[in-house]
Amino acid sequence: MPFLSIVIPAHNEESRLPRTLGQIFTFLEKQSYPFEVIIVENGSSDRTLELAREFISRYPSLRVLHEERPGKGNAVRRGVLEALGEYRFICDADLSMPIEEVQKFLPPLLNDFDLAIASREAPGAVRYNEPSYRHLGGRAINLAIRLLILPGLNDTQCGFKCFRAETAQALFSQQTLLGWSFDIELLYLARRKHLRIKEIPVQWYFDADSKVNAVRDALRMIGDIFRIHINAWRGRYDLNP
Repeated sequence: MPFLSIVIPAHNEESRLPRTLGQIFTFLEKQSYPFEVIIVENGSSDRTLELAREFISRYPSLRVLHEERPGKGNAVRRGVLEALGEYRFICDADLSMPIEEVQKFLPPLLNDFDLAIASREAPGAVRYNEPSYRHLGGRAINLAIRLLILPGLNDTQCGFKCFRAETAQALFSQQTLLGWSFDIELLYLARRKHLRIKEIPVQWYFDADSKVNAVRDALRMIGDIFRIHINAWRGRYDLNP
């Protein structure tokens, strides 16, 4: 069994994937623990899937999955549930957090947790090259998230998160949101189950090619937050896998 599984959702990532995979495997191949990297491609209109498969011969610990249904949350769910690692780490394809930071999410540096989320706001975190309008927009979104559903969590939307295997199974098996807001639902479920959530300060580099649209995605998230509350009211989350 791998100690660590890294799951990378990939939608139209042919330009960034080679560099990202090179950095990830350069780092992992220096570690003493067994690992696997899983790319989950879905809905791409470029050569992301073909390119990812070309890297399998170079990296034996790489698996490439093709998911027909669209949605980042859907891709992440597929990859995490098919992963074999004792710890399962979600990693954005832009690698805006240096991969070396993953050590902060794993024993021996981190213990006594069920899931750990990267935070650009926790004490010790550093943001690089982020325009002020993007920072302010992100803080406004987080304020809405804290007021409406997840009080006390300062950065729920950073794309780097680590789950223990049993935690991943419990949360992702109840996931209903398949788009950008999936992690809000997972954190809400974790709170309902009284799981231990740790916010980890990270170094984070702004990517000008980010696919996030602040206004559009904020409106979608608010709608999804109300869907989560409706699901809870209907008893959708009452079962405990």
